[in-house]
Amino acid sequence: MSSIKIECVAKEGYRIGESPVWDEKESALVCVDITGRKVCRWSSVTQQVQAISVDAPVSSVALRKSGDYVITLGTRFAALKWKEQLVTTITHVDKDKPNNRFNDGKVDPAGRYFAGTMAEEIQPAVLEIVKHFDQVDISNGLDWSLDHKTFFYIDSLSYSVDAFDYDLQTGKIGNRRSIYRLEKEEKIPDGMCIDTEGKLWVACYDGGRVIRLDPETGKSLQ
Repeated sequence: MSSIKIECVAKEGYRIGESPVWDEKESALVCVDITGRKVCRWSSVTQQVQAISVDAPVSSVALRKSGDYVITLGTRFAALKWKEQLVTTITHVDKDKPNNRFNDGKVDPAGRYFAGTMAEEIQPAVLEIVKHFDQVDISNGLDWSLDHKTFFYIDSLSYSVDAFDYDLQTGKIGNRRSIYRLEKEEKIPDGMCIDTEGKLWVACYDGGRVIRLDPETGKSLQ
């Protein structure tokens, strides 16, 4: 692969910027500032950033088929209407865990919104991801293989990128296995996405780097 040029297009200061999603209809990059409590949208046409403030930490954003967005807000799934700057709660999770909030989230190829929770604590906590599995420290990066048969997932404090068999029709996962364990110098795995060649890109918190992995061989490519 040829060398990659990285350019900063949104120069606003973010406390914790995550969950970048390309909105083709608006020709815009949408993301969240988790602790800044903002959903942000950078227009490739105007080169400007707009932001909508919300009332809780907002950890991920996804496109709606009908237009606008869905966000994970505190322990809520919520609909966000951009022009009206209107946020409407869809449902709550973890009502019995007042210190929890959603962290990373993403929509699968069939339109299901997967999102995990974490505790607002310095020390690792045992958490529960609704309906799938528990014993999680910090639920983070997630994506699906190009053939939709494998689900990739990161629990940051396990220092591992894991894979599951995935049933697109039912959304069920199984056969969990580690496909890559991070080296000490690579630091903590965080967000993740898959490219058009089926390779995974993992952002490393406190490592100042993004690594590219081959999920078939379990090797770091760059």
